[in-house]
Amino acid sequence: MKARRLLITGAAGFTGAHAVHYFHAAGAEVTAVVRRPPAARLWPEGVKQQVCDLSDRSAVAAMVAETEPDEVLHLAGRNSVPESWRDPLLYMETNVMATLYLLEALRARPAGRILVAGSRLKYQPGTAAGPPHPYSLSKTLEELVSLAWGTLFKQPVLLAEPCNLIGPGPSTGFCTLLAQHIVRSEAAAASGADAPQAFRLSSRQALRDFLDVRDAVRAYDYILRSGAEGTVYRIDSGTQRTLGDISVKLLAHAKAPVPMDWGPDTPGQALGPAGTAEGEAPDEAVENAAALGWKPEISLERSLKEIVDYCRSGREGRLS
Repeated sequence: MKARRLLITGAAGFTGAHAVHYFHAAGAEVTAVVRRPPAARLWPEGVKQQVCDLSDRSAVAAMVAETEPDEVLHLAGRNSVPESWRDPLLYMETNVMATLYLLEALRARPAGRILVAGSRLKYQPGTAAGPPHPYSLSKTLEELVSLAWGTLFKQPVLLAEPCNLIGPGPSTGFCTLLAQHIVRSEAAAASGADAPQAFRLSSRQALRDFLDVRDAVRAYDYILRSGAEGTVYRIDSGTQRTLGDISVKLLAHAKAPVPMDWGPDTPGQALGPAGTAEGEAPDEAVENAAALGWKPEISLERSLKEIVDYCRSGREGRLS
């Protein structure tokens, strides 16, 4: 990566912040793209910051012309299913059109790799059920147009589909939300205040594949360096776990009683490749990042402990 100019969008987000730290430490000249300046600096000295609204086509073109990136890691986007129901057009603008604006702006650049982070929650177009929610539709379209732009205009576009990413940092995922609940429960017990309202699981038996975000960022590095253009790479641990099991492991780190509402004990469906139900085949060929020599290195137990420790630290979005 040394002396390579790498543009990372969504740099203020959970995965983006980790990516900025990782690639900067690897020797890349990193430009962190954010929609608005963060309240405090989130990344190391030497990382350049670029403020840009990716839904503004002219602003994206100007930003690419100014930064002249050799490679791009596109992590920006919205990922809340409930929010996508409230404002579906926002999800089309943010996840689809902003990606197209970025790809179009990069057409004028010399061939440099562009890695777009997709979602395992996409659906297969043409199926009778259709998209389960607007977020799924937006990520499906984002993937389709990214691959099509690469084919039509000979751009070196690659896709990554990570599973559920966890780890220390400003995440809004299930593990961090439960860890925050643990910390609130500990604070209430220490001060003699009433315990917080019980944390509710939608289903104790729901199955998910959890992977440490730092391992996912390393996978992005492998894909940028060695991946085949026009290919979708799946990134996961290879192990499905129930939310109940994950909750028990997190609660083992609690230093005070933690109120829980375990929800219905109903069977959960595992998500297979490309967000399909286990056993269904996606339409396009999907490779696993392990084919490039990558493999997870951070254990689930370490991830969960460091999530709770991070929530206790009060770092408010900073990784260090």
